[in-house]
Amino acid sequence: MSYLIHTFHNNHVLLEKRGALIVRRLCVLLGAEKVYREFSTILQTEGDLDFASTMVQALNLILLTSTELAELRSLLKKSLVDTCGKDLFLSLYASWCHSPMATISLCLLAQAYNHASSVIQSLGEEDINVKFLVQLDKLIRLLETPVFAYLRLQLLEPGKHTWLLKTLYGLLMLLPQQSAAFKILRTRLKTVPFSENLKRTSSANPYSQILQVTEDGNRNQDAPNYSAIDFSSRLQQFGSMQQQHRNHLKNQLQSRKSASAAVLSQEIQRYEES
Repeated sequence: MSYLIHTFHNNHVLLEKRGALIVRRLCVLLGAEKVYREFSTILQTEGDLDFASTMVQALNLILLTSTELAELRSLLKKSLVDTCGKDLFLSLYASWCHSPMATISLCLLAQAYNHASSVIQSLGEEDINVKFLVQLDKLIRLLETPVFAYLRLQLLEPGKHTWLLKTLYGLLMLLPQQSAAFKILRTRLKTVPFSENLKRTSSANPYSQILQVTEDGNRNQDAPNYSAIDFSSRLQQFGSMQQQHRNHLKNQLQSRKSASAAVLSQEIQRYEES
């Protein structure tokens, strides 16, 4: 696995064009859970943060789309009620933190909607860049696929799945209003059958009660399982990793500015000498 990641690191074209096929075949030969656990362990300590983020995004997309990983997705869906699912979730989470959108996707698969909403709320201005929006666009389109059919069906019970709605509205607020992804998600949310008690709010907005910070039915029913996963620590883990990425980006920008200043200084010196 280490050799394969090293190869992908040195050959981004291979990762982009053949990476999905290679990973899928590995999952068939060695077992999807084993492959993904090993990938995650290696990527946790990857020094090249840009590559780690790219690799995690690639693995996340494969996880969400490949038929070979259907059993892995099923196990993750039980993260809040099954020990094996919980262990897998925690194993992947450590490296999925390299990518905000991969982290949110993982939480949606695990039905950890409360935590997904917390991750969205924790994002800073510098986190919402072009790369982030591209990944968000992909996720919104994937939400319309059969993989997330269970999630869409949960929208039939908005009172029970308040945190899911809060998460989806949070994603909607991050999207540019003129984007196709915004229109897709807004159209989906318009189909939610709001009950009378949700419509009776102090404002004229029928969505305002949904956007309040309240406990949803999922969390109340699965309270013991939520306590089994320390989501507060996971949020700190996510924040710490994202801070590393922010510092890395600042250092890159500073290096570019210094290089540009050096080139400009040399040009001025040559001009003066001439």
